[in-house]
Amino acid sequence: MGGLVEQQIVDALAGFASGDIAALDRVVAADHEVNAMEVAVDRECSTIIAKRQPTARDLRLMMAIIKTITDLERSGDEAAKIARMAKQIFERERMKMPRISDIRTAADIALGMLRKVLDAFARLDTVAAAAVIREDQAIDDEFRSILRQLITFMMEDPRTISMAIEIVFIAKAIERIGDHAKNIAEYVIYIVKGTDVRHTSFEFIEREAQS
Repeated sequence: MGGLVEQQIVDALAGFASGDIAALDRVVAADHEVNAMEVAVDRECSTIIAKRQPTARDLRLMMAIIKTITDLERSGDEAAKIARMAKQIFERERMKMPRISDIRTAADIALGMLRKVLDAFARLDTVAAAAVIREDQAIDDEFRSILRQLITFMMEDPRTISMAIEIVFIAKAIERIGDHAKNIAEYVIYIVKGTDVRHTSFEFIEREAQS
């Protein structure tokens, strides 16, 4: 499921960069596969809990998987949103799209976070998970930079407002993918350490991850 979501994001960003409408359509169409996987995994977890009644770390693992598949499914939704927004941009007769370099940077960070956190989950590596959480600040900074660039672009030429707003939606979707990766990283620490690190300082998270 993680691999499929990752491919959705890669394809959506590639379609946004190239204007390949067919590729963008494939991303949107693939969303139902991710949804079906979420339902299937959720059903399996419910069956395990009902039949085996896991406790301690095994129960934490089941709970974390149920939460993780929700974050993965929502990441897939964000990929589909990127594809839909990009399709709207390219299907209409538009002016030249502004070169927002920070979108590529933010996308690289978000994809990197997702790949690293899936690996951290597979290995239950709390140190790697904490490193993913640290990266969330970088993607937030990139998102703010994108907003500043787009505001400047719209002020210089108000005719571009509609397109710029659609690019904002794309940038926000990328930022949300990073948020979902961060959530999964927190679940990894919860599984291994038994500590809920949501809404805590990074210093606390790092101590828990390394203890």
